[in-house]
Amino acid sequence: MKLIQRVGYYLGGFSIGLIILAFFLNGKKTSCSYGPDARVLKNIRLKKITYSNHIQSNLENHNLDTVAINYVLKKGNINFSESNARQKPCGMYTVEGDFEKKEIVFTVENCDSIATITNLKIK
Repeated sequence: MKLIQRVGYYLGGFSIGLIILAFFLNGKKTSCSYGPDARVLKNIRLKKITYSNHIQSNLENHNLDTVAINYVLKKGNINFSESNARQKPCGMYTVEGDFEKKEIVFTVENCDSIATITNLKIK
């Protein structure tokens, strides 16, 4: 069997496998959150998020709403050097991200069943 035939068989089987995976995984909420940032952000997003009054007023002053916070929780990054993940009883994480050309940095207190936004900076 020539090399070109082997490559052809390999690519044929690989493409059939991709089609089967696409068929079985279509419509399912699968995710690949393996990195530390992705795991922490997913953990925070799954919990009920509460905001203090000064956070709400700060968002309104900059013509933003909670959609900006949710977007940063989906696409942002965790700054682990400014975070205290091992703090008891709730870990503190600093989340950074951009939303509509504004840099948003906030601190999240990540408890067992609730996540509270405690500090917010918009630049």
